[in-house]
Amino acid sequence: MKFAHAKLRHGNRTIRKAGIARDVRGRRVVFNKGVSEMKSIGISICMVAVLICSSPGAGLALQPYSQNFEGLVQSDPDALANDGWLVFGNVFAPDMTYLYGYGPFPAPNGTNAFCQIVTGEGGAEQGAQQLVVISDYNNGDQANGDLIESNVYQEQPIDAGNVGQRWHFEFQAKLGNIAGSTTALAFIKTLDPNNGYATTNFITADMTSIPATWSGYALSIDIDASLEGQLLQIGFANTATNYEPSGIFYDNIDFYSGPVATEQSSWGNVKALYK
Repeated sequence: MKFAHAKLRHGNRTIRKAGIARDVRGRRVVFNKGVSEMKSIGISICMVAVLICSSPGAGLALQPYSQNFEGLVQSDPDALANDGWLVFGNVFAPDMTYLYGYGPFPAPNGTNAFCQIVTGEGGAEQGAQQLVVISDYNNGDQANGDLIESNVYQEQPIDAGNVGQRWHFEFQAKLGNIAGSTTALAFIKTLDPNNGYATTNFITADMTSIPATWSGYALSIDIDASLEGQLLQIGFANTATNYEPSGIFYDNIDFYSGPVATEQSSWGNVKALYK
């Protein structure tokens, strides 16, 4: 299977195509020329609305989130969606002119697009199952030389109770089959829904050339009063063209508030419970 250059679209949370601009949080889905987004990940507008309403932390303050993927059913096409994962695609011309966006959608699993649960890529700490993030190979504009940016993420709202907190996004990763001009990254992003979903923070780790062995990575963000009422995303992205390989493997995701975690209770110990 093909897995996939990452240049996240930093700010605008609108979809613009053929003179139409729609807020993607306005529960609308775009159908763009040459791309059938709904077919590419096999979901409906209703499912998007349900997931947004029921995703972890919806309507609440930031909440801790941990995932080692051992408890998710690999064969379930809704396994990642039911765990609150979302996807969004942005498409750029070869000169990086923005063409259109599509999403957010519940994350697929096993559709040759965005992400899927895999087995056999881990060591002792990673256990049996991992997450691979790939390009949206179901987008036909890959063949036209356009750059397909694929985002896979969790999203939560920030409220007054989070002000003054430091939140950490920690995970393990290893190189997959990424090749060619493809790049990849991990990110924490905040978006202001009262200002056209403008990006107010974009904190990244370049994952393009990480080792082919598992290593730990960490990002963090301080929540100040200016972020109250905004949205926070943690996740992974890549950008690919011409169906170039894009895979990066991820596991042992931990999003939490407070000091940096210690090794007293390692992910390896937790994973051992599933063996």
